[in-house]
Amino acid sequence: MALAQPEPGGLLPQRVAPLRGALATTACMETLQVGYLHAVAAAAGCSLSQPFPDNGIDWHVSHSSPTHSVDDEVTIKVQLKCTYQLSPHPAGPAFPFVLDNAHLAKLARTPVSVHKILVVMIVPRSREEWLRAGHDRMDLRHCCYWINLAGHPVTGARRTTVRIPTSRIFDDRALCEIMTRVGAGGRP
Repeated sequence: MALAQPEPGGLLPQRVAPLRGALATTACMETLQVGYLHAVAAAAGCSLSQPFPDNGIDWHVSHSSPTHSVDDEVTIKVQLKCTYQLSPHPAGPAFPFVLDNAHLAKLARTPVSVHKILVVMIVPRSREEWLRAGHDRMDLRHCCYWINLAGHPVTGARRTTVRIPTSRIFDDRALCEIMTRVGAGGRP
């Protein structure tokens, strides 16, 4: 009896690098982080919508629950950023991330009727290291972190460095906790 063998691509090491498309790396980074957001939202039971036109906010994430006290459905706005210029495993309690002042001013505005968060994805420089797939999982490498920048001052002439806590990994549990706080009338 012959055992079924996996097809090349996910589990077996390849001798020849796959022919990747010519899409710009930054466009590929944007696509990857959108896929990450979709996976997190799906696992958290949230819906996504994309504002059109994009006015500096990439996504609206909504969460429905009869236990929310402010409304049965609450929404947050999400701005996505992706970089390979930082270590995939940032050391310490936070890492620096530079934002254009116009983006920061939009994210830092307070008070707001709909809260905003910044989600920063750190990826390896090489696209070949972005994901690994097996029979029981697909790993996106490396991670997204989130922060609520409401009230953060603009300090630079054109750009401002903000500190993103490494403890705030953006996953389905974090998104559920954010939505629970917003649903209770609090901040993310």
